[in-house]
Amino acid sequence: MKTIGLIGGMSWESTASYYTLINQKVKAELGGLHSAKIGLYSVDFAEIEALQHANKWDEAALILIDAAKRLEAAGTDFIVICTNTMHKLYDQIQAETSLPIIHIADATAEQLKEDGIHKVGLLGTRFTMEEDFYKNRLQSVHGIDVLIPNEEDMQSVHNIIYKELCLGRVESASRETYITIIDRLYEQGAQAVILGCTEIALLVRQNHTFVTLYDTTQIHAESAVDIALT
Repeated sequence: MKTIGLIGGMSWESTASYYTLINQKVKAELGGLHSAKIGLYSVDFAEIEALQHANKWDEAALILIDAAKRLEAAGTDFIVICTNTMHKLYDQIQAETSLPIIHIADATAEQLKEDGIHKVGLLGTRFTMEEDFYKNRLQSVHGIDVLIPNEEDMQSVHNIIYKELCLGRVESASRETYITIIDRLYEQGAQAVILGCTEIALLVRQNHTFVTLYDTTQIHAESAVDIALT
């Protein structure tokens, strides 16, 4: 079994989900008392969030590059960045480590293609929904069309992530807001909706909507196990 390197803490709530999901799949695959071999470097999300909203992405990249190097020194075999938004810095981080980094959008796209999905809605932080680093990877590399919410809905999705979910708050009213936005994306032609922030699955699950959801946290975590057990 390979050792999985996790760069976590963005936020720690979703990193805990990664740890749980990875170990659940290892147990399901190997049985008995088996659990995953994991190295975790967890950052202080307050520092990262401040840099995100100040548009100081190069400084944020230095923090994650340092985390990657520490995981490499610790003997992990590959790296998983436990957040969608910080894949904006994927190329910069990958360039500074010899370990492969498993891109969350690639793992999600492979599952979408396997299921015959070619047009999806995307929920996440404003950075993930609005900028090209995520959408373009899905579109240009994998041939998947992406729909995003309108301006008002986009801001609602973003605010709920930072002001509630990253603080461990799960509010039923916010769930209803998300479900309404998911319905709108479906009405616009989305075959499914990507939960493109690792905290969203804390709020919205498949049983809350008839629209097919793709939880990037679960997909990413299970992809890491597949690689670790190869």
